[in-house]
Amino acid sequence: MSSVTDADVERVRALVAAIPVGQVSTYGDLAAAADLSSPRVVGWIMRTDSADLPWHRVISASGKPAPHLAHRQLDRLREEGVPVRDGKVILRECRWEIPSAT
Repeated sequence: MSSVTDADVERVRALVAAIPVGQVSTYGDLAAAADLSSPRVVGWIMRTDSADLPWHRVISASGKPAPHLAHRQLDRLREEGVPVRDGKVILRECRWEIPSAT
């Protein structure tokens, strides 16, 4: 993984904090918006620095939650009105469109 700067971390944190209730974003969407090389960088940031963020609103592009947090993550998302079917978030119904930086 390439070097992650404090500015990278803060961009990802700001994006995650901005995800509205009832919507989700993917690791890839966040990586693209933060101009990072890979969704894995977002995953690393989320693992190391997201306790105070709505971490449950970040999911994989398949709509599947993090395996080790699946029950907890899906329960929190359902409470917010996020559509879940067969253990997956229905992205086409709740994917957050990240505002452009322009």
